[in-house]
Amino acid sequence: MKRIALLAALLGSLLAAFPLHAAKVEELNRIVAVVDDEAITSLELEKRLQGIVAQLRQNGTALPPMEILRRQVLERLIIERIQLALASSRGVRVDDETLNEVITRIAGQSKLSLQQFREALERDGADFTEFREEVRHEITMNNLRAREVESRVEVSQQEVDDFLARQAGGDGLDTEYHLGHILIAVPEGAAPEQVQAARATAQQVLDQLRAGADFRQLAITHSAGQQALQGGDLGWRKGGQLPTLFADSVVRLAPGEVSEPLRSSSGFHIIKLLGKRGEERQYITQTLARHILVRSTALVSDFEARNKLSRLRERVLQGEDFAELARANSEDPGSGAKGGDLGWANPGTFVGPFEQAMDKLKPGEISEPFRSQFGWHIVQVVERRQRDGTEELKRARAFEAIRQRKIEEETQDWLRRLRDEAYVEYKD
Repeated sequence: MKRIALLAALLGSLLAAFPLHAAKVEELNRIVAVVDDEAITSLELEKRLQGIVAQLRQNGTALPPMEILRRQVLERLIIERIQLALASSRGVRVDDETLNEVITRIAGQSKLSLQQFREALERDGADFTEFREEVRHEITMNNLRAREVESRVEVSQQEVDDFLARQAGGDGLDTEYHLGHILIAVPEGAAPEQVQAARATAQQVLDQLRAGADFRQLAITHSAGQQALQGGDLGWRKGGQLPTLFADSVVRLAPGEVSEPLRSSSGFHIIKLLGKRGEERQYITQTLARHILVRSTALVSDFEARNKLSRLRERVLQGEDFAELARANSEDPGSGAKGGDLGWANPGTFVGPFEQAMDKLKPGEISEPFRSQFGWHIVQVVERRQRDGTEELKRARAFEAIRQRKIEEETQDWLRRLRDEAYVEYKD
């Protein structure tokens, strides 16, 4: 769901796009840039630009000069084109079934059916086929980044222990920060004069901010960060989710203040603390459940597996012991020998279909047979309890915070390397 929400946000500019008059197509359809052996046309650029302009106006963001915004949008298109070419060469594909599922979920977030969503897009002048392909591109790039970056990121338990030790006594994990971000980029292997020029630009931007300039407009104008066209808005983040470079500076800022330029391998970063809020202790509902798993195979059809579980369910309802039946029939090597016992589980422990079936049950109830990616199940909820999960959740959040921090840093470096290594020729 997180990925779907992120995807929906990334596609916001497409939903806001203005229709272009057909008479302008020939005039606009010039080549404005060549990326390796692929062209970006002025028609593509203008469509994306109009979408971004509509989105910024909707958000009440002051627009920078149009040529500066056009340059930023073109750079975004270049980065996307590089990623899509790499995805194609690596065999990263998105099939129609997956695409349809994602678009249906995006429509559902607006409480619309797929047909209603399509009609709404077309009323706004958008082409549904083009929208589908843009969604396909976003999923493709997400999958590529997951494969090329996220799959290589590892977090050890020692890192989690060290992280929590550093946070002890502070408010890092229990405080959220709303951040704005401007990145003045420095290319990999930059000459000293390039670094000095970027440093000077960062200082000029900082001076303008401290003189009262609009942060969002300066981010759109100058930032090379991934959220530049959203005004540099990084959203609300837990203290533990702050990039390593930002962490020490952010906790010293008061809301509304901006940091000094912070140097990294990507360039110079300026951070603005837009807001700060705390967090209370959290309680979670744990479930103690047990199940019986029967797998369908070449020899056992889905119909046969389901029927077997239906008969086992009836035997339990007639008074036979669930645990004994699980030990004799369950094909789950982990829980079968324990009478199907899955132990106390937090929300999110099990795969979606299993968790959904389990959550519908009251203690003592047994589900009808249902299917997950592992096979066919019946599940019985034995007991539920409320417990203070703050410390446990802190550890889980620490793990995820470290992982996301590493992913962000690695992704920024990876995109910069791709951009530096690509052949890009500007035609306009």
